[in-house]
Amino acid sequence: MRSEVTVTFDGAAAPVRMDLNREEPMPNDAARAWLDRQFIELDCDPLRATGKVLTADKVVVVAQSAGPAKFADGKWAQEFARAASGALGKPVVHVDVPSLSISY
Repeated sequence: MRSEVTVTFDGAAAPVRMDLNREEPMPNDAARAWLDRQFIELDCDPLRATGKVLTADKVVVVAQSAGPAKFADGKWAQEFARAASGALGKPVVHVDVPSLSISY
């Protein structure tokens, strides 16, 4: 089964694709903890005015705050992919940063 996470930043840059066929996604609790740490380290802001942060929102804002430069670090990008796939429970995830959305 195909397993990958793709992050799109804008129309000018090629999407960043992380293949997970050789690595397992993180277990759900570890994935959420990793995303929580990145959310704090990258000084992310909640998308919703209520301050509630859904898992999908956290994946999007971590990708947005990390930007293409952070994804250039292959190790970090792979950890992001493992965490996103594990937290969302989906083998194929596309994070569209400009539209702040995720598709499966």
